[in-house]
Amino acid sequence: MDGPKRSQLRVRLRVTARRRGADGDGAGGAAGPGGRKRRMEAPVRNSVAKLQRREIGGRQLAARGGGPAAAVPERFRNMQLQEEFDTYDENAHLFVKLQFLKRRSKIIEIVAAKDIIFALANSGLCAAFDRVTNKRIAFLNLSPDEVIRSLFYNKNNDSLITVSVYAADKFSTLKCRTTPIEYIRRNQLDAGFPLFESESLKWPGFVEFDDVNGKVLTYSAQDGIYKVFELKNYSFLYSIPDENVQEIKIRTPSYVPLKILSIEDGKQLKSFKHLLHRNKKIDFIEQFNEKLLVKQENENFQIFDVRSSELIEVSVSKFMTPSAFIFLYENNLFLTFRNRTVAVWDFRGELVTSFEDHLLWHNDCSTNNIYITSDQDLIISYCKSEAVAEDGTVVPVGSINISEIMTGRCIAKITANDPSLSVPGRRNGYSKRSSDWSTVPEALEDVTALFYDEDRNEIYTGNSHGLVHVWSN
Repeated sequence: MDGPKRSQLRVRLRVTARRRGADGDGAGGAAGPGGRKRRMEAPVRNSVAKLQRREIGGRQLAARGGGPAAAVPERFRNMQLQEEFDTYDENAHLFVKLQFLKRRSKIIEIVAAKDIIFALANSGLCAAFDRVTNKRIAFLNLSPDEVIRSLFYNKNNDSLITVSVYAADKFSTLKCRTTPIEYIRRNQLDAGFPLFESESLKWPGFVEFDDVNGKVLTYSAQDGIYKVFELKNYSFLYSIPDENVQEIKIRTPSYVPLKILSIEDGKQLKSFKHLLHRNKKIDFIEQFNEKLLVKQENENFQIFDVRSSELIEVSVSKFMTPSAFIFLYENNLFLTFRNRTVAVWDFRGELVTSFEDHLLWHNDCSTNNIYITSDQDLIISYCKSEAVAEDGTVVPVGSINISEIMTGRCIAKITANDPSLSVPGRRNGYSKRSSDWSTVPEALEDVTALFYDEDRNEIYTGNSHGLVHVWSN
């Protein structure tokens, strides 16, 4: 779909209803590879099965915090471990009835807004923490059988949207709810209200939030209809009939039929057929504005301009199929992820940047372990590193690497063997850190989620123990 870019950071978060039962820590665990809900959209043959894409857009603004680009590294210098939050609560049995919600579970997603940190565990339990008081506000699970699978911060109306499944219908239907941030801060969760109640979001139905265009897309498999809603007030805009096509499920061996619709009113802008190699598996088909990216097994990478019909081919030896993409809208570039490495490409099929020190820790390229600033200048990731224990043994602990996207240069790192890192007491008159809280190496071990709060200049990481750590200077 085509339309104006209305915000600096593009987030297209898709959550798909799943069949009866689930994987992960519990029956309604987060969807996605490794039991994760939120991740970059890996190339797949049927995009109805896709779960999520984060795409980046926006104007090139001055680096947050003021000053020229040369001052950017100062924002990350002397980052210290400042705080630790725990999503596990031994008293969880008092308000939840599902056994897997009562167990300690890894963090799969972190979202921050207006000094509140939201941490979603793989079990489906979601906690909100106040960064000012450094205390837990509440768990967002309103029902004892609610399993939260996704979070979305709606900056259009300053609210948090949760997407959940419930044991009552065997975790088969997605339910959306929006709650203003200010009401969450006051622990008035009942002030929220359900969304899209008229839609049947049973598997393989889905809901997708597009932050750039300010739209929500739902797909009801029962009715075979796509619907588009306004993200600001959730009003219905228009519907698109399925017409026996589930997005990019190929039914014709020699071409793929495509339609480009206006995201504002759903009117068809163009219809065409893109030729394919017969009997060749499709690795991916992706759209970026007027560009169509197509890759088939053992074939050249194709960049097709749907308006001018210009076709650029990149040799299969030069461009190998990545596991995921992130699009940089105003830079007119895109990132590819393959074998834990990151690269920047332009739409002429030319490699722009390779990163000097940015080997990702996880294979699944989850966006929960990657953050790209809204200025599109930096990528912050959980990367491979090795720490040395006190006895001299090498401990496999990751590092948080901050790199420039346009140059590939690593400008800052948070590593366990950095002698300048310490674990200070709490500030602002709060009590000292508990002696049983994580050390720096422990906080950097097995990080499963990462988020950078650009307003506070703080990095938040979550790990496999359900702990959230705050890194700040």
